[in-house]
Amino acid sequence: RGLADTLGDTPETVISVHLLKRGFCHAYVAGEPSRFDGAIVQDHFCPAEPIGFGSDPEALWALLQSVRGWDCMNVTPECATALGEIIEANTGRGVRYYGDIYFMLSKPVSNFKSEAVRQLTLADLELLESAPSEVRGSGFGSTRDLLTDGFVACAIVSGSIVAIAHTYARTGRHADIGVSALEAWRGRGFATAAASIVAGRVQEAGQTPVWSTGEDNFASRRIAQKLGFTQVSQRTYVILRNA
Repeated sequence: RGLADTLGDTPETVISVHLLKRGFCHAYVAGEPSRFDGAIVQDHFCPAEPIGFGSDPEALWALLQSVRGWDCMNVTPECATALGEIIEANTGRGVRYYGDIYFMLSKPVSNFKSEAVRQLTLADLELLESAPSEVRGSGFGSTRDLLTDGFVACAIVSGSIVAIAHTYARTGRHADIGVSALEAWRGRGFATAAASIVAGRVQEAGQTPVWSTGEDNFASRRIAQKLGFTQVSQRTYVILRNA
């Protein structure tokens, strides 16, 4: 909790703070949590992509020696090149860089509807648990907790979930929203309609919706922009080549 408090509650920290407070991550800190030289948060749900905080690339590299199963590192753009050079020098492997774009919704969400899309409740637990993994959601430890502590909306076709939007993380001020659709059901507006519902529920709860996606994930960026999100910042993935 000490590290979570130090990180603060921003669009860039909402996922890490959520994971820290719920115990769904490994945390590595150089120095004291209240005043660190570097810190790494490794998501239990996505261990290959730890996120680093702090501007000292040497401190982050030292911490990274204790992290298992990573193939990339998410850091500030100012730190990325120096960290990449350290990784290349110490591993003998090349790296590449990939932008991670952050969006925030500071006005009422644009309303999109679909007859196939609705919000899920705890009564839909079995339905969500039986969905393909790509559209089951995560971030809360269990499907039950996702439905009770977060918000979920899905497109349901012939009794099966084919697309989902859900809160992946929630803090006091923000909620990060993730979307996914089965490949055969993309391009039908399902994810947009589902995300519209979830973002609206987040705003009703007094939180600000946050959206993050890769720089070339234009489908995700289009959904965010249609809903009214605006870009607020960017971080950078330092990725091991051939990983």
